[in-house]
Amino acid sequence: MNKFSFLALTSTIWTAAVMAGGENQFTDGDEFADFYGQDELVSIATGTSTPISKAPSVASVISAEQIEAMGATHLDEVLERIPGLHVMPSDLNRLDPVYSIRGIQTGFNPQILVLMNGAEVKDYLNGGLPFTFQMPLSNISRIEVIRGPGSAVYGADAYSGVINIITKTAAENEAGAAGFRAGSFQSRDIWVQKGFQTENFEISFSLENLRSDGDDGRIVTADAQTTWDNLNSTNASLAPGALSTHYDVTNMHLDVSTGNWSLQNWFWQQDQGGLGQGGAQALDNRGYQDATQLLSHLNYDRDLSDTLKLEADLSYQRSESDSLFYLFPAGSTLTIGSDGNIASTGNLVTFTDGYIGNPQVVSENVSAELTTLYNGFQDHSLRLSTGWSESRVEAEEHKNYGPGVIDGASSPVDGTLTNVTGTDDIFLQDQTRESYFVSAQDQWQLNNDWSFTAGIRWDQFEDFGNATTPRLALVWEPLHNLTTKLLYGEAFRAPSFAELYFQNNPSALGNPNLKPEEIKTWELALDYRPSFETGVKLSFFNYEATDLIAIVAQGSTRQYQNARNQDGYGLELELDWDATEALNLNASYAWQHSEDADTGEDVADVPEHTTYLDINYRFSRDWRGSLQHYWVGSRSRAEGDSRPDIDDYHWVNARVTRSFNNDRLKLSIIAKNLFDTDAREPSSALIPGDYPLEGRSIWGEIKYSF
Repeated sequence: MNKFSFLALTSTIWTAAVMAGGENQFTDGDEFADFYGQDELVSIATGTSTPISKAPSVASVISAEQIEAMGATHLDEVLERIPGLHVMPSDLNRLDPVYSIRGIQTGFNPQILVLMNGAEVKDYLNGGLPFTFQMPLSNISRIEVIRGPGSAVYGADAYSGVINIITKTAAENEAGAAGFRAGSFQSRDIWVQKGFQTENFEISFSLENLRSDGDDGRIVTADAQTTWDNLNSTNASLAPGALSTHYDVTNMHLDVSTGNWSLQNWFWQQDQGGLGQGGAQALDNRGYQDATQLLSHLNYDRDLSDTLKLEADLSYQRSESDSLFYLFPAGSTLTIGSDGNIASTGNLVTFTDGYIGNPQVVSENVSAELTTLYNGFQDHSLRLSTGWSESRVEAEEHKNYGPGVIDGASSPVDGTLTNVTGTDDIFLQDQTRESYFVSAQDQWQLNNDWSFTAGIRWDQFEDFGNATTPRLALVWEPLHNLTTKLLYGEAFRAPSFAELYFQNNPSALGNPNLKPEEIKTWELALDYRPSFETGVKLSFFNYEATDLIAIVAQGSTRQYQNARNQDGYGLELELDWDATEALNLNASYAWQHSEDADTGEDVADVPEHTTYLDINYRFSRDWRGSLQHYWVGSRSRAEGDSRPDIDDYHWVNARVTRSFNNDRLKLSIIAKNLFDTDAREPSSALIPGDYPLEGRSIWGEIKYSF
């Protein structure tokens, strides 16, 4: 039986089974409002009265109450709850989080679009999240996730999915709250938030700081320097040694609104963050990562008439990154070519203080968007949008290697850094990209049981051309408690500045001839509510991804190329059950199969099977507990990697909370990796033992609402 026959047979059995059940009504939920094109709401940052079960997409919503009950302390832990989404550390980039959806992922994580209250959050150099990104949770109202393409509304990079982080409003923060949490690895979190409201004015403020020394038990036994030591009979490697995972994150929000206007401001900073496995996969306990993210988003919305609504958005984003890399440690002896970079042939050069780079990048983006929603035609809701964006990246660089610094003829080289900023020897020349788009969408209510959504968007980029992305969705309600959806969507991912324009870079060179990555996805989704207490969701997907960008070795050089096509299919099953007034269960299972479309080889590193279970139980009025378990299984190695397949692992977290004074004061004990599992995520062969995750940690938390 082929995969299409399997999907058809399974969906037929499922539909027949649920049509024999009851007919209770749907309950309301949250959704991506402007993605779904509802006339009640026009901003992705707002709620909606339309049930998520009826929206033309495969989506999930996680509320602040669910986040608190889980005991999670940062965003990555929460996202494991989403079926089909697995968070894994980057093998290329400082162990930064990679949000792998349905087997689609790369080291810089550019295939998923992350939004903050509807505005894009992005590092414009690599196209992914800010370096060493870690997001606190105390000021998050809810998290909305779309699995599948979203470019028909959001444009570039809404490729495998969209994550929207929605912060608390002034009303939600009006009471005010403060908290403190301390735990293993010298970890300490602190936060405070407060909102104010008058008849015509609202303001909400939140300040959070997360700090930790990191788990020094995350030992790797060999690294890239070990390979050089074996070749050159040296002993410079820091392995066996611990991954550098310390962090100091500050997160601040200041939002104001009056009348039809709102202004949301976000400031995020990483101070002296650890570099994980090191910038060149050689352990680095001296380097650091400083990163700053600033986002201001101005929104105006107004009902011009009973049938016409207008929304205008203007946003400014600025990112600053200052990295100090000891790419190879003090005493390393490396083969250096005539261009001053590591090469397969050349002279042996000893770097007495290390092979050191200090790149600094500033990126800015300004974007404007105008959207109208019109409901003057019977049974139709029209959404028209247009926008413009300009991105700019400026770089500085100091280093003790590379062209303009050394030529491989002299040894040793000390730690003196040369400033190559403004010369042809820098790793990236200053770049600017301008783009604009137009989009249209019609949501047509065919009758009481059927609706049809069609949308299309056209994007124009000055540096690589244009892309057109359509979406279609047919939603049918055969019963009051059953909704089925047939979805088709296309998406694209624009090449990043790094992929296009890197030069003099030892890890990879840019390629100005790159084309965008593209994907076509079919989805069949069913949402069944046999009772008010029970919800079951089942979705099937099939996609074809083309022109995926990867680093390809060409002799002694490595360059970004449109090197791979990928096919994938699978299913996602989720159950949410209020078993009693005191007990809630959320469980999910996801299966995906993704392979190289040209060779038939399985896509490396991504899990074929994942499960998730969240048990939330209220023991009494003042006592509450939760337990989360997830399993990650069946991960393959890359073609040619002779190591055994990556071990499966089970992960368990737990939380117990005691409330006082009508929930104004809460004391909690949190355990992560409760059974101290030796869980590992895949690495390249340069670090042969894979990346160990954190060992067991115990936290104490106090939270007070004013």
